[in-house]
Amino acid sequence: MAENSGISWTTHTWNPWMGCTKVSPACDGCYAEALMDKRYNKVQWGNHPRQRTGAHTWNDPRRWQRQAEKDGSRPFVFCASLADIFDNQVPAEWRADAFNVMRETPRLVYLLLTKRPQNIVKLSDAVGGLPVNAALATTVEDQKRAGINLPAHKAAKIETNPLFTFGSFEPLLGPVVVPPAFMPDWVITGGETDQGGHKARPSHHDWFRDLRDQAAAAGVPYHHKQNGEWIPLTQYDGGEWPSDAGGCCRLTYSGDKAGGGFPMQKVGKKFAGRLLDGVEHNDFPEVA
Repeated sequence: MAENSGISWTTHTWNPWMGCTKVSPACDGCYAEALMDKRYNKVQWGNHPRQRTGAHTWNDPRRWQRQAEKDGSRPFVFCASLADIFDNQVPAEWRADAFNVMRETPRLVYLLLTKRPQNIVKLSDAVGGLPVNAALATTVEDQKRAGINLPAHKAAKIETNPLFTFGSFEPLLGPVVVPPAFMPDWVITGGETDQGGHKARPSHHDWFRDLRDQAAAAGVPYHHKQNGEWIPLTQYDGGEWPSDAGGCCRLTYSGDKAGGGFPMQKVGKKFAGRLLDGVEHNDFPEVA
């Protein structure tokens, strides 16, 4: 479904602005910072002005809308992959302009993923409310963030009535149990990848399996984006290692080492792949 994006769970990505401030452990290996700040020097991360993108980028959704009208589709658009749509350091008029573009392109399904779910209601209300074709999501990387972000996410769902909700459990840095009352309408999981000077932390497949099974029990679609750079040691079948395995003999432990931990091996994103127990999970929520 990633026609114009390398992200498996969206069709397009749209960035009305760039730049952000890190707010949680999931931000430590921010790919947007590594790309737009460290590599291309387009915008400075942290407590600095955000960078609004140009007219061509702002016109992309209208072009996608025209195509969707022709083919009768409802493409997914990940909004602000290089920022956070509910970042309170962004000028309110930028968000108002972005929401107006969303309202002008009703066939597009906008995926609004934030690490700041506590801001959703206030910042949406300030610019006329959430567009009806927007879905709300929050990042949950561990159990602590589940306890902080999922209740705020649920409260925002009640107040703003999004098209649907979803949870991005990526990068998954520990096991997560989602209380049934806070289960989103769509579950996405993924492991971390190396970004510039930040080296990926391992995600054990048992953590992915647990969320896959929780989604199945709740009857919600499950999408596994990637395993990241690491796989459990027991998955090595004794075959030839790829030339870019990147430290295949290095071991680390994810989880509680005192309780035994999980021996992991770093094999690289390409070799680790997207399969979980031999299955590629590509479920999406149904949208009328």
